[in-house]
Amino acid sequence: MPNKTPEFSETLERMIAIARRRRWWFLITTSAVATGVALGSFLIPNRYSSESTILVQQQQIPERYVVPNSTSDLDQVLQAMTHAVLSRPRLLKIIADFNLYPKERRRLSSEQLVELMRTDITIGSLENPNGGQKAADAFKITYNGADPTVVQQVTSRLTSLFINEDLQSQQQRDVTTTSFLENQLAAAQTDLDMKEQRLRDFKMANLGELPEEQQGNLQILDGLQMQLQSTNGALARAHEQHAYLQSLLGQYRNLAVATGSVSPAAPSLNPIDAARVELSNLQNERATLLATFSPEYPDVKQVDREIAKTQALLAQLQKAVTDQTSSATSPPNSSGSETTTDTAVAQLNSQLKSNDLEIANDTEQIKQEQEQISQYQHRLNLTPVREQQLTDLTSQYELAKKNYDDLYAKKTESALATDLQVDQQGEQLKLIDPPNFPSKPFSPDRLKIALGGLVGGIVLGMALAYLIEMRDASFHSEKDLRARFEFPITLGIPRFVSAREQQKRSLKSRLQWCAATAVLLAVLAVEYYVYRRG
Repeated sequence: MPNKTPEFSETLERMIAIARRRRWWFLITTSAVATGVALGSFLIPNRYSSESTILVQQQQIPERYVVPNSTSDLDQVLQAMTHAVLSRPRLLKIIADFNLYPKERRRLSSEQLVELMRTDITIGSLENPNGGQKAADAFKITYNGADPTVVQQVTSRLTSLFINEDLQSQQQRDVTTTSFLENQLAAAQTDLDMKEQRLRDFKMANLGELPEEQQGNLQILDGLQMQLQSTNGALARAHEQHAYLQSLLGQYRNLAVATGSVSPAAPSLNPIDAARVELSNLQNERATLLATFSPEYPDVKQVDREIAKTQALLAQLQKAVTDQTSSATSPPNSSGSETTTDTAVAQLNSQLKSNDLEIANDTEQIKQEQEQISQYQHRLNLTPVREQQLTDLTSQYELAKKNYDDLYAKKTESALATDLQVDQQGEQLKLIDPPNFPSKPFSPDRLKIALGGLVGGIVLGMALAYLIEMRDASFHSEKDLRARFEFPITLGIPRFVSAREQQKRSLKSRLQWCAATAVLLAVLAVEYYVYRRG
């Protein structure tokens, strides 16, 4: 650094000396370039910009009550609306309505005009002034043009197109969504009805074999088995009574054949005791049944009927014995004894017929009960198979019903959202900052152009002064002589200036300073004018 500092100072002094010697070249060149660039900037046509701000207003009803059909973010909404609004037919219509780009329309095609207009339109999310991030619910539309009035009108048209496009697209989306859900709901209703009918037909075709009837079938089966056991018991008692009646009938027949030497009350031929024993057994059996069942139980009623029959038979036998005893004490009357015996035999025959009919009925009832038991056992065996089949059908029905319920809920929500949008209470675009009228052009930036021209003039003036200095062969200092000649300088002749020459030089210097000041003031005036107009 110490070695380079003298060289830099010498170079700077040399450049300053060159600027002083060639000051008019430098000054005139700088002034001409700066003034020409500043004034030439006014030849560039003005460009004006108008912008509007649109807010995405949220729906007025809370979303927990009405869910909107669309939940897209602002970037996606902007992208979709931008493609729709900046379409070729719409932009061509705007160009024709406002007579945009009159010069370009003579040489450009319609596609090129559309692309040119798209470059003049800027659409983007609004920047957040606090953090620099994009605002979530607002965006701005900007249009650039040559006429401020037309620029404002075009921006207003674009803003209206965006608001109308958003309103139409939301309504169309809501109507389309609701219509689609209605069609899907109708298809789901048809599928649900079909599966419900299949489930209903399956249940009707398999009554008694369904899983929900299994417990009832088991109870019925238990009742049938108990009823079969009771009927078997009744049949056994009927067979016993049949044998007993056959025995009594045989005894009476033997009594009728006898000549009277054998007493009817003989132990071997005493049917009254046998009837009493049978009655006692029946009464004991009834007492045993009443300990477990009520008097209305079928087995208890059957025993009651047997007891009544046995009591009637016992009464008849006792009457027959009484008649036989009275006939034995009275004079012999064979016809009366035979009549009494025939009556008892006839009653026993009637009892036997009734007993045979009871045996036949019990046998038929046992057969029917066995068939019913077999039928219910078959149903219980098929219950697991029907359960699996019913599970499959029920699962299909439940899936179809769930699908129908979901579609119905979605269709209801979509209809609510559609009604909300029709009433303009849903999400919509709201103009919060209308298109402004541009009072000043945003382009070109004439102040920057003028300052750039001034800097360029300074650089060009220095370059021109340096070039002229390089072409000048005269010497201006001892250092120039030493650099040019190798021999040392031994003598210096000072310059002698007369008073008149000194006066002329002073006058010339003042005139030059005045001229330079005038040029500088002219440049400053031009720069100030550009600043005021910019």
